Amino acid sequence: MLRVIGVVVVLVVFVYALVDVIRTDRHQTRGISKTAWIIVMIVLPVLGAVLWFIFGRPYNKPTAAPARRHPTAPDDDPEFLRNLENRRRNQAEEDRLKKLKADLEAKERKLRDKSSGGAGEAKGFGSGDAAAGGPDAHDTDELK
Repeated sequence: MLRVIGVVVVLVVFVYALVDVIRTDRHQTRGISKTAWIIVMIVLPVLGAVLWFIFGRPYNKPTAAPARRHPTAPDDDPEFLRNLENRRRNQAEEDRLKKLKADLEAKERKLRDKSSGGAGEAKGFGSGDAAAGGPDAHDTDELK
């Protein structure tokens, strides 16, 4: 009966140590790497368990909780808010540039129309349109 209890105790210690090695973070193991500790535990079950508890197990110092890298909500994340503000500014700048480009194209069209103002009949204006005293549609009154 004593042998059975001894075998059960050794088996429980081995399984506990093996599970402890497996659950331990690989950066917290001391001595050798986590994979090496698992191999030692399998090859030398009793001695490996004792060595693990003495030399390999991490200290029971309370470790600082890992810093959360991402807040739970997007409106709590300063990086997300910064990116959102940058996107808003870029969109406003893009809209402003489109408006300026459209204004520039309109002015260029107007200048082209003014420079080709002598060819009014080619554009469908009769010779009597400007002489009738009506407003000039192309704002070329000063050229006449």
